[in-house]
Amino acid sequence: MSVPVTCFPLATFSESAETSKGRRHPEAESRTRNAFARDRDRIIHSAAFRKLKEKTQVFVAHEGDTFRTRLTHSLEVAQIARSLAHAMGVHVDLAETIALAHDLGHPPFGHAGEDELQIQMKEFGGFDHNVQTFRVCTKLERRYPAFDGLNLTWETVEGVVKHNGPVDDRLDEPAWKAVVEYAAGWDLRLDTFASVEAQIAAISDDIAYNNHDVDDGLQAGLFTIGDLLEIPLIGPLLGDVRRDWPAIDDRMLRLEAVRRMIGAMIDDVLAETARRAKTEGVETAEDVRRMKRPLVGFSSQMAEDLARLRQFLHTRMYRHYRVNRTRSQARRILAEMFNLFMAEPEVLPTELYERVKGRDQGGRARVVCDYVAGMTDRYAIEEHRRLFHLEIGREV
Repeated sequence: MSVPVTCFPLATFSESAETSKGRRHPEAESRTRNAFARDRDRIIHSAAFRKLKEKTQVFVAHEGDTFRTRLTHSLEVAQIARSLAHAMGVHVDLAETIALAHDLGHPPFGHAGEDELQIQMKEFGGFDHNVQTFRVCTKLERRYPAFDGLNLTWETVEGVVKHNGPVDDRLDEPAWKAVVEYAAGWDLRLDTFASVEAQIAAISDDIAYNNHDVDDGLQAGLFTIGDLLEIPLIGPLLGDVRRDWPAIDDRMLRLEAVRRMIGAMIDDVLAETARRAKTEGVETAEDVRRMKRPLVGFSSQMAEDLARLRQFLHTRMYRHYRVNRTRSQARRILAEMFNLFMAEPEVLPTELYERVKGRDQGGRARVVCDYVAGMTDRYAIEEHRRLFHLEIGREV
Protein backbone atom coordinates (compact mmCIF):
# COMPACT_ATOMS: atom_id res chain seq x y z
CA MET A 1 0.00 0.00 0.00
CA SER A 2 1.47 3.38 -1.02
CA VAL A 3 2.18 6.06 1.56
CA PRO A 4 -0.05 9.15 1.23
CA VAL A 5 1.78 12.31 0.18
CA THR A 6 0.82 14.04 3.42
CA CYS A 7 2.68 11.36 5.40
CA PHE A 8 5.86 11.52 3.36
CA PRO A 9 8.77 12.46 5.68
CA LEU A 10 10.33 15.82 4.84
CA ALA A 11 14.02 15.94 3.96
CA THR A 12 16.18 17.84 6.43
CA PHE A 13 16.83 20.58 3.86
CA SER A 14 13.13 21.11 3.09
CA GLU A 15 11.32 24.34 3.87
CA SER A 16 8.62 24.15 6.54
CA ALA A 17 5.35 26.05 6.59
CA GLU A 18 5.43 25.96 10.38
CA THR A 19 8.71 27.91 10.49
CA SER A 20 7.91 30.25 7.58
CA LYS A 21 9.14 33.83 7.87
CA GLY A 22 5.53 34.83 7.38
CA ARG A 23 3.86 37.52 5.31
CA ARG A 24 4.77 41.15 4.89
CA HIS A 25 1.32 42.11 6.14
CA PRO A 26 0.49 39.87 9.15
CA GLU A 27 -2.68 37.80 8.85
CA ALA A 28 -4.38 35.16 10.94
CA GLU A 29 -3.43 31.63 9.86
CA SER A 30 -5.85 29.54 7.82
CA ARG A 31 -7.73 26.89 9.81
CA THR A 32 -7.62 24.39 6.94
CA ARG A 33 -4.38 24.96 4.96
CA ASN A 34 -0.71 25.40 5.64
CA ALA A 35 0.80 28.76 4.66
CA PHE A 36 2.22 27.55 1.34
CA ALA A 37 -1.03 25.87 0.30
CA ARG A 38 -2.81 29.13 1.04
CA ASP A 39 -0.33 30.92 -1.26
CA ARG A 40 -1.11 28.38 -3.97
CA ASP A 41 -4.83 29.03 -3.66
CA ARG A 42 -4.33 32.80 -3.86
CA ILE A 43 -2.34 32.39 -7.06
CA ILE A 44 -4.97 30.11 -8.61
CA HIS A 45 -7.73 32.60 -7.75
CA SER A 46 -5.82 35.59 -9.17
CA ALA A 47 -6.90 37.37 -12.34
CA ALA A 48 -3.35 37.04 -13.72
CA PHE A 49 -3.53 33.25 -13.43
CA ARG A 50 -6.85 33.07 -15.26
CA LYS A 51 -5.48 35.20 -18.09
CA LEU A 52 -2.76 32.61 -18.77
CA LYS A 53 -5.35 30.49 -20.54
CA GLU A 54 -5.11 32.79 -23.57
CA LYS A 55 -1.46 33.79 -23.47
CA THR A 56 1.01 32.33 -25.94
CA GLN A 57 3.49 29.60 -25.11
CA VAL A 58 4.84 29.25 -28.67
CA PHE A 59 1.67 29.34 -30.75
CA VAL A 60 -0.84 32.18 -30.38
CA ALA A 61 -3.74 30.91 -28.30
CA HIS A 62 -6.29 30.94 -31.13
CA GLU A 63 -4.11 28.89 -33.54
CA GLY A 64 -5.23 25.51 -32.21
CA ASP A 65 -7.19 23.95 -29.38
CA THR A 66 -4.50 21.51 -28.23
CA PHE A 67 -1.32 23.59 -28.35
CA ARG A 68 0.07 24.65 -24.98
CA THR A 69 -0.85 28.03 -23.55
CA ARG A 70 0.83 29.67 -20.58
CA LEU A 71 -1.89 28.21 -18.38
CA THR A 72 -1.55 24.60 -19.50
CA HIS A 73 2.23 24.98 -19.42
CA SER A 74 2.07 26.27 -15.84
CA LEU A 75 -0.14 23.35 -14.80
CA GLU A 76 2.27 20.88 -16.39
CA VAL A 77 5.23 22.54 -14.64
CA ALA A 78 3.35 22.30 -11.34
CA GLN A 79 2.60 18.61 -11.88
CA ILE A 80 6.27 17.84 -12.54
CA ALA A 81 7.30 19.96 -9.55
CA ARG A 82 4.94 18.04 -7.29
CA SER A 83 6.37 14.73 -8.50
CA LEU A 84 9.97 15.84 -7.94
CA ALA A 85 9.24 17.39 -4.55
CA HIS A 86 7.43 14.28 -3.38
CA ALA A 87 10.25 12.01 -4.52
CA MET A 88 12.84 14.21 -2.77
CA GLY A 89 10.81 14.45 0.41
CA VAL A 90 10.62 18.24 0.37
CA HIS A 91 7.62 20.56 0.63
CA VAL A 92 5.24 19.67 -2.20
CA ASP A 93 2.92 22.65 -1.66
CA LEU A 94 5.72 25.22 -1.87
CA ALA A 95 7.22 23.68 -5.02
CA GLU A 96 3.78 23.59 -6.66
CA THR A 97 3.01 27.17 -5.62
CA ILE A 98 6.17 28.63 -7.14
CA ALA A 99 5.64 26.57 -10.29
CA LEU A 100 2.10 27.91 -10.71
CA ALA A 101 3.30 31.49 -10.18
CA HIS A 102 6.41 31.50 -12.33
CA ASP A 103 4.81 32.86 -15.55
CA LEU A 104 2.20 35.27 -14.13
CA GLY A 105 4.07 38.28 -15.52
CA HIS A 106 4.41 37.09 -19.10
CA PRO A 107 2.83 39.52 -21.59
CA PRO A 108 0.69 38.39 -24.54
CA PHE A 109 2.35 36.67 -27.49
CA GLY A 110 5.09 34.96 -25.48
CA HIS A 111 8.69 36.07 -25.89
CA ALA A 112 7.75 38.26 -28.86
CA GLY A 113 5.62 40.32 -26.49
CA GLU A 114 8.42 40.55 -23.96
CA ASP A 115 10.92 41.59 -26.62
CA GLU A 116 8.64 44.39 -27.79
CA LEU A 117 7.90 45.69 -24.29
CA GLN A 118 11.63 45.73 -23.56
CA ILE A 119 12.08 48.01 -26.57
CA GLN A 120 9.15 50.27 -25.67
CA MET A 121 10.24 50.54 -22.02
CA LYS A 122 13.96 51.01 -22.69
CA GLU A 123 13.86 54.69 -21.72
CA PHE A 124 11.29 54.21 -18.95
CA GLY A 125 12.74 51.66 -16.54
CA GLY A 126 12.80 48.54 -18.70
CA PHE A 127 10.72 45.37 -18.69
CA ASP A 128 11.49 41.86 -17.46
CA HIS A 129 8.83 39.15 -17.24
CA ASN A 130 10.31 37.76 -13.99
CA VAL A 131 10.10 41.20 -12.37
CA GLN A 132 6.60 41.60 -13.77
CA THR A 133 5.63 38.31 -12.11
CA PHE A 134 7.02 39.69 -8.85
CA ARG A 135 5.02 42.92 -9.33
CA VAL A 136 1.84 40.96 -10.04
CA CYS A 137 2.27 39.05 -6.79
CA THR A 138 3.29 42.01 -4.62
CA LYS A 139 1.39 44.95 -6.12
CA LEU A 140 -0.69 44.62 -9.27
CA GLU A 141 -3.23 42.04 -8.10
CA ARG A 142 -5.87 43.90 -6.12
CA ARG A 143 -8.20 41.46 -4.38
CA TYR A 144 -7.90 42.30 -0.70
CA PRO A 145 -8.92 45.46 1.17
CA ALA A 146 -5.94 45.42 3.55
CA PHE A 147 -3.11 45.38 1.00
CA ASP A 148 -2.13 45.39 -2.65
CA GLY A 149 -0.82 42.17 -4.16
CA LEU A 150 -1.41 38.68 -2.81
CA ASN A 151 0.59 39.02 0.44
CA LEU A 152 2.36 35.71 -0.13
CA THR A 153 4.79 34.15 2.34
CA TRP A 154 8.46 35.14 2.32
CA GLU A 155 9.43 31.73 0.94
CA THR A 156 7.06 32.00 -2.02
CA VAL A 157 8.10 35.56 -2.88
CA GLU A 158 11.76 34.57 -2.59
CA GLY A 159 11.13 31.62 -4.90
CA VAL A 160 9.35 33.78 -7.46
CA VAL A 161 12.28 36.21 -7.57
CA LYS A 162 15.19 33.76 -7.31
CA HIS A 163 14.04 30.40 -8.71
CA ASN A 164 16.69 30.73 -11.44
CA GLY A 165 19.43 31.60 -8.94
CA PRO A 166 20.86 34.65 -7.16
CA VAL A 167 19.92 37.98 -8.76
CA ASP A 168 22.35 40.38 -7.07
CA ASP A 169 24.18 40.80 -10.42
CA ARG A 170 20.99 42.20 -11.98
CA LEU A 171 20.02 44.78 -9.40
CA ASP A 172 21.60 47.68 -11.32
CA GLU A 173 19.26 47.01 -14.25
CA PRO A 174 16.40 49.57 -14.31
CA ALA A 175 13.78 46.82 -14.68
CA TRP A 176 14.80 45.38 -11.30
CA LYS A 177 14.21 48.61 -9.38
CA ALA A 178 10.88 47.31 -8.07
CA VAL A 179 12.59 44.28 -6.52
CA VAL A 180 15.34 46.42 -4.96
CA GLU A 181 12.81 48.79 -3.39
CA TYR A 182 10.67 45.96 -2.06
CA ALA A 183 13.64 44.05 -0.64
CA ALA A 184 14.79 47.17 1.22
CA GLY A 185 11.81 46.67 3.50
CA TRP A 186 11.77 42.86 3.51
CA ASP A 187 15.14 41.23 2.91
CA LEU A 188 14.82 38.54 0.23
CA ARG A 189 18.54 37.63 0.40
CA LEU A 190 18.97 38.39 -3.27
CA ASP A 191 22.60 37.21 -3.31
CA THR A 192 21.86 33.58 -2.39
CA PHE A 193 20.14 30.66 -4.07
CA ALA A 194 16.48 30.09 -3.24
CA SER A 195 15.01 27.04 -1.53
CA VAL A 196 15.21 23.54 -2.96
CA GLU A 197 11.48 23.85 -3.71
CA ALA A 198 12.07 26.96 -5.85
CA GLN A 199 14.88 25.19 -7.68
CA ILE A 200 12.55 22.26 -8.32
CA ALA A 201 10.01 24.67 -9.87
CA ALA A 202 12.73 26.11 -12.13
CA ILE A 203 13.96 22.76 -13.44
CA SER A 204 10.37 21.54 -13.84
CA ASP A 205 9.89 24.48 -16.21
CA ASP A 206 12.86 23.24 -18.27
CA ILE A 207 11.50 19.68 -18.32
CA ALA A 208 8.01 20.81 -19.32
CA TYR A 209 8.85 23.18 -22.13
CA ASN A 210 11.52 21.01 -23.75
CA ASN A 211 9.19 18.03 -23.91
CA HIS A 212 6.03 19.84 -24.80
CA ASP A 213 7.65 22.01 -27.46
CA VAL A 214 8.72 18.77 -29.15
CA ASP A 215 5.12 17.56 -28.91
CA ASP A 216 3.60 20.82 -30.18
CA GLY A 217 6.21 21.22 -32.93
CA LEU A 218 5.50 17.74 -34.30
CA GLN A 219 1.76 18.29 -34.06
CA ALA A 220 2.06 21.61 -35.92
CA GLY A 221 4.13 20.01 -38.68
CA LEU A 222 7.15 22.29 -38.13
CA PHE A 223 9.38 19.20 -38.20
CA THR A 224 8.93 15.43 -38.47
CA ILE A 225 9.72 12.38 -36.40
CA GLY A 226 12.43 11.58 -38.94
CA ASP A 227 14.07 14.94 -38.22
CA LEU A 228 14.39 13.97 -34.55
CA LEU A 229 15.95 10.54 -34.95
CA GLU A 230 19.54 11.85 -34.75
CA ILE A 231 18.85 14.29 -31.90
CA PRO A 232 20.17 13.10 -28.50
CA LEU A 233 17.66 11.87 -25.92
CA ILE A 234 14.51 12.06 -28.03
CA GLY A 235 15.97 10.16 -31.02
CA PRO A 236 16.94 7.02 -29.07
CA LEU A 237 13.60 7.07 -27.25
CA LEU A 238 11.72 7.17 -30.55
CA GLY A 239 13.73 4.12 -31.61
CA ASP A 240 12.93 2.34 -28.34
CA VAL A 241 9.22 2.95 -28.76
CA ARG A 242 9.31 1.67 -32.35
CA ARG A 243 11.01 -1.53 -31.19
CA ASP A 244 8.51 -2.02 -28.37
CA TRP A 245 5.48 -1.26 -30.60
CA PRO A 246 6.39 -1.98 -34.27
CA ALA A 247 2.91 -1.15 -35.55
CA ILE A 248 2.47 2.08 -33.58
CA ASP A 249 1.12 5.12 -35.46
CA ASP A 250 2.97 8.43 -35.51
CA ARG A 251 0.60 10.16 -33.08
CA MET A 252 1.00 7.50 -30.40
CA LEU A 253 4.73 7.25 -31.12
CA ARG A 254 5.07 10.97 -30.43
CA LEU A 255 3.10 10.81 -27.21
CA GLU A 256 4.89 7.75 -25.85
CA ALA A 257 8.36 9.10 -26.68
CA VAL A 258 7.61 12.41 -24.97
CA ARG A 259 6.23 10.59 -21.93
CA ARG A 260 9.41 8.54 -21.67
CA MET A 261 11.59 11.64 -22.12
CA ILE A 262 9.85 13.35 -19.21
CA GLY A 263 10.49 10.26 -17.08
CA ALA A 264 14.15 10.11 -18.13
CA MET A 265 14.69 13.77 -17.24
CA ILE A 266 12.98 13.39 -13.86
CA ASP A 267 15.09 10.35 -13.03
CA ASP A 268 18.24 12.24 -14.02
CA VAL A 269 17.35 15.22 -11.80
CA LEU A 270 16.67 12.97 -8.81
CA ALA A 271 19.97 11.12 -9.21
CA GLU A 272 22.04 14.27 -9.80
CA THR A 273 20.42 16.17 -6.91
CA ALA A 274 21.07 13.26 -4.54
CA ARG A 275 24.70 13.19 -5.70
CA ARG A 276 25.13 16.94 -5.14
CA ALA A 277 23.48 16.81 -1.72
CA LYS A 278 25.86 14.06 -0.63
CA THR A 279 28.97 15.66 -2.14
CA GLU A 280 28.21 19.09 -0.66
CA GLY A 281 27.05 17.73 2.68
CA VAL A 282 23.70 19.49 2.45
CA GLU A 283 21.66 19.03 5.61
CA THR A 284 19.60 22.19 6.11
CA ALA A 285 17.62 24.73 4.10
CA GLU A 286 20.35 27.24 4.91
CA ASP A 287 22.95 24.91 3.37
CA VAL A 288 20.92 24.96 0.14
CA ARG A 289 20.98 28.78 0.01
CA ARG A 290 24.71 29.01 0.72
CA MET A 291 25.80 26.61 -2.02
CA LYS A 292 27.94 27.96 -4.86
CA ARG A 293 25.76 26.21 -7.46
CA PRO A 294 22.18 24.96 -7.56
CA LEU A 295 21.41 21.85 -5.52
CA VAL A 296 18.83 20.74 -8.09
CA GLY A 297 20.16 20.11 -11.58
CA PHE A 298 20.75 17.84 -14.54
CA SER A 299 23.79 15.61 -14.91
CA SER A 300 26.47 16.88 -17.30
CA GLN A 301 25.43 14.31 -19.93
CA MET A 302 21.76 15.27 -19.70
CA ALA A 303 22.65 18.98 -19.86
CA GLU A 304 24.69 18.33 -23.01
CA ASP A 305 21.88 16.36 -24.63
CA LEU A 306 19.36 19.07 -23.78
CA ALA A 307 21.60 21.75 -25.28
CA ARG A 308 21.50 19.83 -28.58
CA LEU A 309 17.73 19.47 -28.36
CA ARG A 310 17.27 23.18 -27.61
CA GLN A 311 19.43 24.10 -30.57
CA PHE A 312 17.26 21.92 -32.80
CA LEU A 313 14.08 23.53 -31.44
CA HIS A 314 15.53 27.02 -31.82
CA THR A 315 16.36 26.41 -35.48
CA ARG A 316 13.39 24.31 -36.55
CA MET A 317 10.60 25.68 -34.34
CA TYR A 318 11.19 29.01 -32.58
CA ARG A 319 12.61 30.56 -35.77
CA HIS A 320 10.36 28.75 -38.24
CA TYR A 321 8.93 31.23 -40.74
CA ARG A 322 5.38 30.52 -39.57
CA VAL A 323 6.32 31.33 -35.99
CA ASN A 324 8.34 34.36 -37.19
CA ARG A 325 5.32 35.74 -39.01
CA THR A 326 3.22 35.50 -35.88
CA ARG A 327 6.01 37.13 -33.85
CA SER A 328 6.21 39.97 -36.34
CA GLN A 329 2.45 40.56 -36.25
CA ALA A 330 2.41 40.39 -32.46
CA ARG A 331 5.19 42.92 -32.05
CA ARG A 332 3.48 45.37 -34.40
CA ILE A 333 0.22 45.05 -32.49
CA LEU A 334 1.86 45.80 -29.14
CA ALA A 335 4.11 48.57 -30.47
CA GLU A 336 1.23 50.39 -32.15
CA MET A 337 -0.97 50.19 -29.05
CA PHE A 338 1.81 51.23 -26.69
CA ASN A 339 2.73 54.27 -28.79
CA LEU A 340 -0.90 55.31 -29.17
CA PHE A 341 -1.55 55.08 -25.43
CA MET A 342 1.56 57.16 -24.74
CA ALA A 343 0.62 59.82 -27.31
CA GLU A 344 -3.12 59.87 -26.57
CA PRO A 345 -3.71 58.63 -23.01
CA GLU A 346 -7.32 59.74 -23.21
CA VAL A 347 -8.09 56.63 -25.27
CA LEU A 348 -7.13 54.42 -22.33
CA PRO A 349 -9.96 52.86 -20.29
CA THR A 350 -11.25 55.41 -17.77
CA GLU A 351 -9.64 53.81 -14.70
CA LEU A 352 -6.22 53.79 -16.35
CA TYR A 353 -6.61 57.31 -17.73
CA GLU A 354 -7.26 58.54 -14.18
CA ARG A 355 -4.06 56.81 -13.09
CA VAL A 356 -1.85 58.40 -15.73
CA LYS A 357 -3.15 61.95 -15.35
CA GLY A 358 -0.48 64.17 -13.81
CA ARG A 359 2.29 61.60 -14.20
CA ASP A 360 5.51 62.18 -16.07
CA GLN A 361 6.42 60.14 -19.14
CA GLY A 362 8.06 57.41 -17.08
CA GLY A 363 5.04 57.04 -14.80
CA ARG A 364 2.67 56.99 -17.75
CA ALA A 365 4.78 54.38 -19.53
CA ARG A 366 4.68 52.05 -16.53
CA VAL A 367 0.88 52.20 -16.33
CA VAL A 368 0.61 51.58 -20.07
CA CYS A 369 3.13 48.74 -19.85
CA ASP A 370 1.21 47.08 -17.02
CA TYR A 371 -2.00 47.36 -19.04
CA VAL A 372 -0.47 45.87 -22.18
CA ALA A 373 1.45 43.17 -20.31
CA GLY A 374 -1.74 42.06 -18.60
CA MET A 375 -3.61 41.51 -21.86
CA THR A 376 -4.34 38.06 -23.25
CA ASP A 377 -3.52 37.36 -26.90
CA ARG A 378 -7.20 37.55 -27.81
CA TYR A 379 -7.82 40.79 -25.92
CA ALA A 380 -4.72 42.42 -27.46
CA ILE A 381 -5.88 41.49 -30.98
CA GLU A 382 -9.40 42.81 -30.30
CA GLU A 383 -8.18 46.00 -28.59
CA HIS A 384 -5.88 46.69 -31.53
CA ARG A 385 -8.79 46.20 -33.92
CA ARG A 386 -10.95 48.60 -31.92
CA LEU A 387 -8.21 51.24 -31.89
CA PHE A 388 -6.90 50.98 -35.44
CA HIS A 389 -9.70 49.47 -37.52
CA LEU A 390 -12.68 51.46 -36.38
CA GLU A 391 -15.92 50.69 -38.18
CA ILE A 392 -18.18 53.73 -38.19
CA GLY A 393 -21.41 53.06 -36.35
CA ARG A 394 -20.08 50.13 -34.33
CA GLU A 395 -19.57 50.44 -30.60
CA VAL A 396 -15.90 50.52 -29.64
